[in-house]
Amino acid sequence: MFKAPPLFPLFLQPPQMDHKSLSRYKVSLMILILTSLVIRAQSVTQKFTPCLPFNCGNGPNISYPFWTPQKQEPYCGSPQFSITCHDKTPILKLSDDDYIVKDINYVNNSVLLAVSELFNDKNSCPTPLHNFSISGSPFDYGLDFAELHFFYNCSFNDESARINLSCASNRSHHSFALFHPEFLQKDYSVDLCQATVTTPITAVDLDFVKMNYTEILKNGFSLKWNGVDCSKCVKSGGRCGSLDDNFICICNDQVRSGKCGKKMGVGVKIAIALCSLAFGIGLTAFAFCFYIRRKKAEHGSFLVSQNISSYEGSISDSEKGGTYMGVPIFSYADLEKATNSFDSSREVGDGGFGSVYKGKLQDGRVVAVKRLYENNFKRVEQFMNEVEILTRLRHKNLVPLYGCTSQHCRQLLLVYEYVPNGTIADHLYGSRAKPGKLTWKTRMKIATETASALSYLHASDVIHRDVKTTNILLDNNFSVKVADFGLSRLFPLDVTHVSTAPQGTPGYVDPEYHECYQLTDKSDVYSFGVVMIELISSMPAVDISRHRHEINLSNMAMNKIQNGALQELVDTNLGFATDSDIRNMITEVAELAFQCLQNGREFRPTMKKVYEVLLGIQSKYYGTVKTDVLGDDSSLLKDESQILSPNSVTANWVSRSTTASSTT
Repeated sequence: MFKAPPLFPLFLQPPQMDHKSLSRYKVSLMILILTSLVIRAQSVTQKFTPCLPFNCGNGPNISYPFWTPQKQEPYCGSPQFSITCHDKTPILKLSDDDYIVKDINYVNNSVLLAVSELFNDKNSCPTPLHNFSISGSPFDYGLDFAELHFFYNCSFNDESARINLSCASNRSHHSFALFHPEFLQKDYSVDLCQATVTTPITAVDLDFVKMNYTEILKNGFSLKWNGVDCSKCVKSGGRCGSLDDNFICICNDQVRSGKCGKKMGVGVKIAIALCSLAFGIGLTAFAFCFYIRRKKAEHGSFLVSQNISSYEGSISDSEKGGTYMGVPIFSYADLEKATNSFDSSREVGDGGFGSVYKGKLQDGRVVAVKRLYENNFKRVEQFMNEVEILTRLRHKNLVPLYGCTSQHCRQLLLVYEYVPNGTIADHLYGSRAKPGKLTWKTRMKIATETASALSYLHASDVIHRDVKTTNILLDNNFSVKVADFGLSRLFPLDVTHVSTAPQGTPGYVDPEYHECYQLTDKSDVYSFGVVMIELISSMPAVDISRHRHEINLSNMAMNKIQNGALQELVDTNLGFATDSDIRNMITEVAELAFQCLQNGREFRPTMKKVYEVLLGIQSKYYGTVKTDVLGDDSSLLKDESQILSPNSVTANWVSRSTTASSTT
């Protein structure tokens, strides 16, 4: 009687049957197995179906490099080309505004845009409120680019070469638009207007002066982008995508860098031929063929999913008790138990990369467990980066890393010391904020300790890259613990900067870094300058409820300091008006922050210099300050040339950076 080889599972073991029935069973079994191979190949292809071109309902068909989070996976396009569908209309966000995508030309790589607010029937006066900018975007201006200049609340009424904005004017102040500001009469100056804004338009042969300004803007304007040629990938049967800002061709068997190779069907035909031959040799050989084929299919599928989908396996328990880059590995089960299955009531923080939960380990330690949102290739890279950075560092003002899960775990988890007293942001304007509770002396201590930690990072060739008040934790003694190193970068000693796409938090990002993609240690200095202004003002770095010229705190601070109006910036609970020592200290810290916020990085002090100045201020007014950093900070504070200080903040300052428009 035929006996199936042990390679077959029990459900494939043939029942007792005659020779004819057994032959039919063999054929059925072969068909079943070959069908499973085809299904497996199709399952790989299904990973690419989200990357088909789409249409929001109105407007053009949208495909690579554009994509939408509502219908597609992130790998279907480039990160900066994200389009959302709103009421069947494609919307692209640029320069803090929503733009309707009217047309896309994939031949010459251009896109036609128009401000969406122009089509809002409820807005009777949809005038542009800030300058348009392509800084930090992947776009450039096209050949048909022109500009329309808007002037608001002017104290003169020039009738020459202008478009009236009656809806934005009143009896005593006039608002209008011009194509050429130089056409203003000589007696009039744009300085007599409260605000000026420039917005792009399409330079076509139209009688603009007779048109309403909304009609001009509704025509839209074109931008171009420098894209990778996608046609070879498409012609080879693939779909274009992007992984870590690099072009990929998504084929039905794997991800390639250029175009697809042979079709999957060829492989299936070969498998069928080999397996048919194996049947003549014996069912055991056939089973071996199936086993090899299955392993190859699994290997190919893993190569694709490793780059695109989440890691599906979980082998953390097998590595429990080991180490990764020198830190202990925790099992997922232990951390799940420590956080009560990541109970939402235990969530203590929520950032750009994941949520943080309070937990208690079996050994009694109270910890903070950071759970990365997505376990995909990019998150694994950030996970490994944070572990690598933190294992190199030891400083009393850096939050220590206790351990992590394996990088192959189904959930990427980082385990830190739990810091119980919230963040600086919580105490300045958040849930823990109480007028007068956070004294100026405490704020000086916070600023100095944060500067100490950042100075140590830079001395260790590390750029934090995301310095902000929500990443600066406080213990019960209001001692600082700088956290969140997911974006941090190791900085080679033999280069002046690292070129990288801008990342970080709005309001804290170095403007030069945002324009030039050049990351330096001076990028952290700028961000820390914003933190110092927050400590002075108790205001958040960005607040859309403030006047449009003051939404960005750094812009507000620079303007008030330059205009000799520091008192308007300072938190009234700090004693600036009543205590001369506090007034002098805040003035000196504001002067230091002013230096840090210069647009050009060459005008900013180093983080080491910032730390020295803050130590000097503390010593001057509070006496000797302990400065130990694993011993003595002096090892980090080597001699360096003095940074020239601007005039006192009580006088008018002139920034050494390029003067920015007040409406930017």
